[in-house]
Amino acid sequence: MVSAPAWLDRAQWPYAGRSCQVSGGTLHYIDEGGGAPVVLVHGTPTWGFEWRHAVAALRGSHRVVVPDHLGFGLSSRPADADYRPEAHAARFAEFMASVLPEGRVSLVVHDFGGPIALAWALAHPDRLASLTLVNTWMWSFADDKTMWRRAGLVDNALGRLLYRHANASLRLVMPSAYADRRRLTPAIHGHYLAAFRDADSRERVLFALARALRGSSAFYADLWARRAALSAVPLAVIWGMRDSAFEPSNLDRWIAAFPKAAVTRLTDAGHWPHEETPAAFVAALEAHLARAR
Repeated sequence: MVSAPAWLDRAQWPYAGRSCQVSGGTLHYIDEGGGAPVVLVHGTPTWGFEWRHAVAALRGSHRVVVPDHLGFGLSSRPADADYRPEAHAARFAEFMASVLPEGRVSLVVHDFGGPIALAWALAHPDRLASLTLVNTWMWSFADDKTMWRRAGLVDNALGRLLYRHANASLRLVMPSAYADRRRLTPAIHGHYLAAFRDADSRERVLFALARALRGSSAFYADLWARRAALSAVPLAVIWGMRDSAFEPSNLDRWIAAFPKAAVTRLTDAGHWPHEETPAAFVAALEAHLARAR
């Protein structure tokens, strides 16, 4: 078991921490409940804490596994590690081989958790009982002028300074992607801010992914080229429709690629529907898991 840092509110996150050794570091994760496994994969600039409502709802009927990517949350943060999505994806594959080496799993991915975990999913479609996509993607933005331009706003020297010294990812981008910023309370926001108190970690871990929106285009394009591997997987998309980061045009791309997917549009949620409207999100997720049994 892994000890919790002093800043963690155990009333909000009362779960026993576990650890898994992967290339270059140690991943923290929780493994709660019993039954059919559900793996919840976070994005940036958060950590597994973003899934707390889903964990509380599902752990009575499922085995719920929630890892923190290297450098995030309660995982280790080696100074010399590679924090690009390609490296995170390789470590996620190691994590799955260690913690869930066989059997079928339901995979739920959000934000950068999409391309990170979907690399494993595309390689192991037979292992998927179901797949749920939450405000995420796995394609290059090179043909999307809006997303490419937005990514370019941070992929420069000024962006590096803003991430490093102004904590732009957590203090500017994150609140702006909520449908209602008041839902990101100081107490909740504090659980994300506390994980990135120093400038070096913000640049090394968070800015690496900001740059990767453009810089890892070839990785995303390869994932998208293999999307047919998921055509037989029970697939659902749960989308916060007031997301300023990933607008509904990204949802449309998923629907065009997977027309049989079950789609839930949460009109009162932004980029984090599982944080912002947890009851509606959990209801949609539980319905999908039930259909896929």
